[in-house]
Amino acid sequence: VKELMVFLDVAVFEIILAYLEKRDWKEAFFSVLPQRKGAVPLGEANDSSKCALSEKEGEDNDSDSN
Repeated sequence: VKELMVFLDVAVFEIILAYLEKRDWKEAFFSVLPQRKGAVPLGEANDSSKCALSEKEGEDNDSDSN
């Protein structure tokens, strides 16, 4: 737990430093956040993520009918 708290403290510090450089919270946050997490701003999800969600929902419905 202590390691996680240190990681979060460092991440917050890096976001604040990025904001001071960029003067844009959105850019600062997404420049620090690891890309592998796949985060996107609210309301800006790309179409591929919506399609993947729709396909998964379709699979769930198919499995329920069996």
